[in-house]
Amino acid sequence: MKIIDAHLHLFPPSPRTEKMAGQVGHENSTGHLRQVYGELGIVHGVVMGNHSLETGYHSYPSDLFHYCVGLDSSLLEGGARQIDDLPDRVEEHLKRENCCGVKLYPGYNRIWLSDPMYEPLYQLAARYDKPVAVHMGLTAFPRAHLKYSHPLVLDETAADHPKTRFVMCHFGNPFLESAAAVVEKNPNVAADLSGLLEGRVDLERYFREQAGYVSLLRTWLTAIEQWDDILYGTDWPIVNLGEYIQFVKGLVPQAHWEQVFFQNANRIYGLDL
Repeated sequence: MKIIDAHLHLFPPSPRTEKMAGQVGHENSTGHLRQVYGELGIVHGVVMGNHSLETGYHSYPSDLFHYCVGLDSSLLEGGARQIDDLPDRVEEHLKRENCCGVKLYPGYNRIWLSDPMYEPLYQLAARYDKPVAVHMGLTAFPRAHLKYSHPLVLDETAADHPKTRFVMCHFGNPFLESAAAVVEKNPNVAADLSGLLEGRVDLERYFREQAGYVSLLRTWLTAIEQWDDILYGTDWPIVNLGEYIQFVKGLVPQAHWEQVFFQNANRIYGLDL
């Protein structure tokens, strides 16, 4: 079975990033990922861009990765600094064949998705027919504000921008009921299953001890029956790739593996694989 990792991060080498990758049994390098991808049947990945709007910064092996240009808090400084030429700079990325979308981080930026600064980005994404991926749910840092990253915030924006396609990252975890409702209600919203674990995991023990949480995930994924709108992703480098494949296989009925692990990301991000 071919697999697309529809949500990962690539960071420049540093002690911090080397430690992150090492803690989950990996190395922080594209060479290492190429090797592991080959072993696991992962044929492509979608990098969620961070830290820069310079096109030269986002240079990834084209046979292995596409990317979403990201507007994170390192650029906006918590919303205190506006970028005057933001639409033009984002469009320069969307013009590139290997850029397959935009990534927003509303909880970290403390900016509502309905803020006027985002409006030109939604219009550009619709014009180029490339989705807007949005971090939804829990955040990695306590300084972020969850009210901006609740799935119902995305519902409002998706409803008001029906020509723009959105990907709800992390299935809005832990707001699973709301996340499921937003995906079911809005035909322009999909969701990825990235970042639902962190670190190394004994899956047999995890499925036993976290049976309640796993049951909720399975319940809402099954209840909405939107298997054409669910994408496999990892949020690497916070998880072990082999373990995460098995984790998602434990959530998704086998009849839908081809859709979730490959077909949906290939279609939604326009990867043409």
